[in-house]
Amino acid sequence: MTVYQTLYTEKIEQEIQKTPDEYLPMLLEMVRLFRQSVALKPADESFRQGWKEALKGETLPISELWTNLDSAE
Repeated sequence: MTVYQTLYTEKIEQEIQKTPDEYLPMLLEMVRLFRQSVALKPADESFRQGWKEALKGETLPISELWTNLDSAE
C-alpha cells in the first residue's frame, strides 16, 4: 500500500470510529453504492446500454456535448 493509500485508509478508519454504531449499516451501504457508482462497467455492458439509449432516441447533438466543457476547469 502506498503512503497516499495509507493516509486515506487511516482517515476513513478514524471517521468510522466516530460514527455511532446504529449508523454503521447505512454507512456500509453508502460505501458500497459509492464503489459501485465509480467502478467502470465492462465495455460490452456499456456498449449495450448506449445502444439501447440510441435506439430510444436518447441522444444529444455533438454541439451540445461540448457545451460548458471548459467551465469544469
